[in-house]
Amino acid sequence: MFTKVLIAEDMDDINTGVLTALSELEIATIDQAQYCDDADLKAKKALKDNEPYELLITDLSFVKDHRKQKLASGEELLVKLKTAQPQLKVIVYSVEDKQQRVRKLFNQYNIDAYVCKGRKSLKELVKAIKTVSQGKKHLSPKVQNALSNKNDMEIDDYDIGLLKLLSKGMSQDEIAIDLKGRSISPNSLSSIEKRLSKLKIYFKANNAIHLIANAKDLGLI
Repeated sequence: MFTKVLIAEDMDDINTGVLTALSELEIATIDQAQYCDDADLKAKKALKDNEPYELLITDLSFVKDHRKQKLASGEELLVKLKTAQPQLKVIVYSVEDKQQRVRKLFNQYNIDAYVCKGRKSLKELVKAIKTVSQGKKHLSPKVQNALSNKNDMEIDDYDIGLLKLLSKGMSQDEIAIDLKGRSISPNSLSSIEKRLSKLKIYFKANNAIHLIANAKDLGLI
């Protein structure tokens, strides 16, 4: 079991609930931070003192207030902490249940568990901690299919590139010219049209604006 855990969560009631739930695990040190920058500072100090945290439990969204932050989200926080301490275990504890966002966190950032907040989520969080401490992964049932190989379509770097160009207000003709200029293929107008059509279906978007909005919500662009 872990002996030193850091919780990054901005809501007092949730912080209290998580702390209470973790108390049954007899973890020696449990520190909390309501701002990502504060969590980062605690992690830096712990690493400097040669007493690093073994587990980070973080939300993804943090409410903005009067205090300016360098790290605005749990995703930014976990990426920075994992860069400095690759062996750090990470559990994301969030209300968000979008499959693509969960898949990105596992595949790109190598998180260890994703627990969806809900009525019985504290019990599941305790279960996730136990699972991760054994070197295993954990996903809430709500997002269980995020890592399934049965998805009809996988979003790759090419798709992300298309979405970024589209978000800049570029037309499909302009996107084709841009891709050709950078020797990126496929770059024909027809292939771009087909790919964007599939992306609209995948993200359940009615038009290009809706597609970009959904992609931004997932943190893809």
